Amino acid sequence: MDFGDSHEEREFRLRLREWLVHNNPGLPASSTSDEYWAGQAAWHQALYQAGFFGLSWPVEVGGQGLPSVYDVILDEELATAGTPPRPSMGYLVQGMLRHASDDVQRRFLPGLVSGQERWCQGFSEPDAGSDLASLRTRAVLEGGEYVITGHKVWTSYSDAADWCLVLARTDPDVAKHRGLSAFIVPMDQPGIEQRPLPMINGITREFGEVLFDGARVPAENMIGSPGEGWALAMTIVSHEREPGELGFVARYKKLVHELVELAREDPSRYGNEQLRDLGWAMIEAEMLRLHVYRRLSDRLDGISHGSEGSVDKLLMTAAEQAVGHAGLAIGGGARPDGDDTWLRVYLYSRAQSVMGGTSQIQRNLIATRLLELPTS
Repeated sequence: MDFGDSHEEREFRLRLREWLVHNNPGLPASSTSDEYWAGQAAWHQALYQAGFFGLSWPVEVGGQGLPSVYDVILDEELATAGTPPRPSMGYLVQGMLRHASDDVQRRFLPGLVSGQERWCQGFSEPDAGSDLASLRTRAVLEGGEYVITGHKVWTSYSDAADWCLVLARTDPDVAKHRGLSAFIVPMDQPGIEQRPLPMINGITREFGEVLFDGARVPAENMIGSPGEGWALAMTIVSHEREPGELGFVARYKKLVHELVELAREDPSRYGNEQLRDLGWAMIEAEMLRLHVYRRLSDRLDGISHGSEGSVDKLLMTAAEQAVGHAGLAIGGGARPDGDDTWLRVYLYSRAQSVMGGTSQIQRNLIATRLLELPTS
């Protein structure tokens, strides 16, 4: 892959770089405070209005129809400028582009892409996380509407969302993978209860529980046909696990850079073990960056990936936890001035091996679907 910019790419990079000088939101390190998550909506809209979001998505749904390499340029420049990464909405957009009708795409994607409407994803449940097909949320057709009853958990931004992409069981009499359907559910209605979940690193509103008790959704808000929800879910999960879509490389690069600068201020403060932790974080972040470039090259060549997303997810987990460990080693816990940013980064990193599918499940998928090893 050619890592050099074309003339058009160079012009885009310089224009973006100049814009970031005057429009850095100055938010704290990602995933360490409620302030960060509260500022994401404004950051999303600012990027979009300036022409720096939705770069590779179709023009018909609010994107700019550019090659995927522009997303990589965006990620690189955001990291260099020390801003938050681009909001991680790509997996929802990709799922709807592949499975939703033209009418559903026209009605919902422009608001999602522009950031004017906020979304959450209602997949995981208390007893159905990595084993998503075991979910129990039900959707029963009554006239022209489906009535939804069930319990979702780990639902990002649920308390601020206008819409939720809900996976629910519409046919309990078929194989569990085949009886699922997907709906775009309006969140501002009776029958929906929000319960924010405080996290170990102090964030109180990133995740939440959502209880559906007779919530209603028009039948035309179904994505695809009844029973096609599993295919949509797998498309979304595959894209969700790809680091190139989420901008995680930019986030790790930003955090590692901050740790390197901290170590350079007074190298005598750190022992060999601490510096080795920092070095390993640099290696993990760089390995992931190069892997993302390889995935980008594949996409530009028209190669799509399915189960390989499990490999991506394990690499992200390794990078996230290496950076978190280095954050604790170099940045330490709470400082005398009360700043506990690096402790929060470390605590958040521990969840990476669970969110988006546990590492154990990913290894099983790699063994059975990629290596074709026997299951017994």
